[in-house]
Amino acid sequence: MTVPVALAFPGSLDTPTGGYAYDREVLRHLGDHGIAAAPLELPAGFPLPTPDMAQDALARLSHTADGTLLLVDGLALGALPAEGLRPLAHRLVALIHHPLALEAGLAPDQRAALAASERAALALCRAVVTTSRATARTLIGDYGVPEPRIRVAEPGVAAAPRAPCDGPVPRLLAVGSVIPRKAYGVLVAALAGVRDLNWTLTVIGSLDLDPGESARVRAAIAGHGLSDRITLRGAVSSADLDAAYLASDLFVHPALYEGYGMVLAEALRRGLPLVCTTGGAAAETVPDGAGVKVPPGQADALGAALRPLLSDAVQRRALADAAFRAGSALPTWSQTAAIIADILTLTHTEQMAA
Repeated sequence: MTVPVALAFPGSLDTPTGGYAYDREVLRHLGDHGIAAAPLELPAGFPLPTPDMAQDALARLSHTADGTLLLVDGLALGALPAEGLRPLAHRLVALIHHPLALEAGLAPDQRAALAASERAALALCRAVVTTSRATARTLIGDYGVPEPRIRVAEPGVAAAPRAPCDGPVPRLLAVGSVIPRKAYGVLVAALAGVRDLNWTLTVIGSLDLDPGESARVRAAIAGHGLSDRITLRGAVSSADLDAAYLASDLFVHPALYEGYGMVLAEALRRGLPLVCTTGGAAAETVPDGAGVKVPPGQADALGAALRPLLSDAVQRRALADAAFRAGSALPTWSQTAAIIADILTLTHTEQMAA
């Protein structure tokens, strides 16, 4: 039995973020597990759509064949009105990377509205797929999703060569869009505290999702006199990103919160020593001993964690070995897709029997 599924997401599937990369890989692999999955592009503008955008999205979902399951990315699902989703509830499956209300930089009224909207939308879904155990716990505890309805499908990681980590001057790499939640301003402040050491930093990630935040980070770099040591490259091709991982000596991730942290898994798979925060699922994505973890939002703690690794190549090598061991145990994308296929097949069977 082949199960028909539309994976719905807002805007372009090529958007350079971890969530869209997850959607792309899932679409690529579901066919190997008996799922006839097709992309369904919804209007851009989520998670804060105009009323017209929301109605357009509902219309596109409604126009799919009635037997087709709707696997809807949470970036759109949580911002859609429950009354519009209710007629589709019999075939709704949520794909939640992290709750919308936990995005940094939201006004209090926006945060409250998104939390209420997502709670109502999730209550309608036949099943919920999350990308981490931490997100699953949040949905159970704070959003009222019954535990039996949730399946965790952690992101897969493709095979990749190990980074040699042999630069004479430590080359730091950070990957992720320049948005408030990624806290690059905190990283800049932390690095200002270790300016007495030799290092460079390259940040790879979109500069266009929040131009105001990009401007603030650039100003912080200039204000600390680090423009000759920190490079904001913006979004790059997959090949250039692979090359950047391979050419780095230390991975750093200052995010305030992560629903999983796919770039952390990519760094582990390549054997990069890493320093990250404990924000959200990141504390579990990086196993204890496989990286140095500090509380989110604390520049002094981040700088203190970086200093010994920047100073001592032996410490970096030991941490790199631990990271590589952890990265070698991570799931493949086929394994991720198999978990999602199982819950979609079960949901389809229950739908047909109803």
